[in-house]
Amino acid sequence: MYNLTSKKQKKIKTISQINVTPFVDVMLVLLIVFMITAPLLTVGVSVDLPKTQASQLSSKGDPIVVSIKKNGELFIQERAIDSFQLLPRLKAISSGNKNLRIYVRGDKSVPYGIVLDTIAKIKSSGFKKVALVAKLQEG
Repeated sequence: MYNLTSKKQKKIKTISQINVTPFVDVMLVLLIVFMITAPLLTVGVSVDLPKTQASQLSSKGDPIVVSIKKNGELFIQERAIDSFQLLPRLKAISSGNKNLRIYVRGDKSVPYGIVLDTIAKIKSSGFKKVALVAKLQEG
């Protein structure tokens, strides 16, 4: 007859340390992904903005950006539109939210009247937060 208690019983030791290697690997991959995608998040329409010494606005949430190129072309974000489509598209994008922030970017060679006319159209349709975008002046 065998005595079960006399056999050498193997004790299972639990490891009380956390293996952080997979966590570090995931964090490094995320860091690389964010470093690559962050520059791509800016608005893609190339506009030569005028320079100013005004302070920057602090904004919460993503604004809608309306851009006006040298030749008078209008863009909402990166999509080209006709001037008569501006207000219906803004209303559709905003889903009726009139407190949505709208930034107007106008090339510095665009006549001032066209930029003001665009802002006036946007404000007359009921949007309350319309602002101009400019580069900060160096020096």
